[in-house]
Amino acid sequence: MMPHNQPPSNTHRYALLFADIRWLLFSLCMGVLLGLYSSYLLGCITASLLLYIFWRMYALHRFDEWLNKSISTPPPDMLGGLSVVAAQLYHNRQQEQITQQKMMGLVKKIRSSLLARQDAVILLNDNDGLEWWNQAAEDLLALESSDQGNSIFNLITEPEFLEYYRTTAAPNNGIHLVSWKSPDRYLKCEVTHFGGDKLLIIYDVTRLQHLEQMRRDFVANVSHELRTPLTVLMGYLETFSDQPDLEPKWQRGLSLMTQQTARMNSIVNDLLLLSRLENEEKPTLTKIDMRKLLTQLYDDAKVYNKDYGHHISLEIHSDDNLYGAELYLNSALLNLVVNAIKYTPKGGNIVISWQSVVEGCEFSVTDDGIGIAPHHISRLTERFYRVDSGRSRATGGTGLGLAIVKHVLYQHNAKLHIDSEEGKGSTFSIVFPNNCIKADDKSVPKQHALPKMPLL
Repeated sequence: MMPHNQPPSNTHRYALLFADIRWLLFSLCMGVLLGLYSSYLLGCITASLLLYIFWRMYALHRFDEWLNKSISTPPPDMLGGLSVVAAQLYHNRQQEQITQQKMMGLVKKIRSSLLARQDAVILLNDNDGLEWWNQAAEDLLALESSDQGNSIFNLITEPEFLEYYRTTAAPNNGIHLVSWKSPDRYLKCEVTHFGGDKLLIIYDVTRLQHLEQMRRDFVANVSHELRTPLTVLMGYLETFSDQPDLEPKWQRGLSLMTQQTARMNSIVNDLLLLSRLENEEKPTLTKIDMRKLLTQLYDDAKVYNKDYGHHISLEIHSDDNLYGAELYLNSALLNLVVNAIKYTPKGGNIVISWQSVVEGCEFSVTDDGIGIAPHHISRLTERFYRVDSGRSRATGGTGLGLAIVKHVLYQHNAKLHIDSEEGKGSTFSIVFPNNCIKADDKSVPKQHALPKMPLL
């Protein structure tokens, strides 16, 4: 007899499959022998076949009864060829039970870990209804058992969340919101799609938000306090440097001090500009005449270019104008142009262009300068990040220019694209969306606040 907890081997399988044939042949032989002995050949053969059929029907009946029993019940004996099927089914049942137990254990562990998380975890169905949530979500959203199946939009009514939820289709950086339950708390929401369902995780980032605000306030205050002593230093250094009877040995020292004080003053000014960008709630929106702005930008570039001797050209292929904060936009665009001038060897070519694209309008600065290695590009907009710190100091860079550009573009919902190759040059392009663009003065958009850069 084959053990019940193992599937049949090929040898057993073939032996059991032919078991019914052997029993059929045995019944026929017995019927023939009895028929020859009793001179009732046909009747004996018929009787033997009927006996065989009744035996198989009995085996099928026992097999059917076994199928309806508990999964742990081994198959009965004397089933003939059905033993193969029964043994295989029994083995599959046992393996399925083991797998199911493992899966249930894993599900319990996952559920326990989600329940223990301090972050709110909510499982949403394909209709955006609540299916399951942990204790943190229950506390954060004041959920009750009756809320199961309720739409998430009935609980979180913030327009920013609705826009984020309906536009995201993959894991991302999430969205930061002020708590709709408590204004002094800050939350970060992340939505992950899987199949038709979604997983919403809400983090309480109040402490990180306060720390970030403290850092920003510190930088802003220190930068502001440094302006007065720097102004005094620069004034006295300039006065001493202009003395006609100054000894030559002091001239070099005063010249170096003047250069470094000017550089520090530039860093302080950039830090103050960053602070304003981060903290200003409602920058003034105006209609910006882009042709005029670009022409002024071109003139400023030619003045800055006197010591470099580049060939700078301006190409305006669109009459579209922008609505935004002109002072900040001018600073961001000028940063890109100045960078192209500084990091292009003397006598290079720089092209400033403005054109219409499918997404809106594009401002770009193209040079044939030294280029940037691919592994640096993703970090260029970080504060004080330098591709080559020695070279940046030599050109007078503060390491804050592209950070300012990033903040200004975020306010205008614009995107910065960088295409560069070492030794061949770079192209910095900004794409402004259609909602920032107007081709005439007849339809002025309603005044509204530009979005602030998220603190985290």
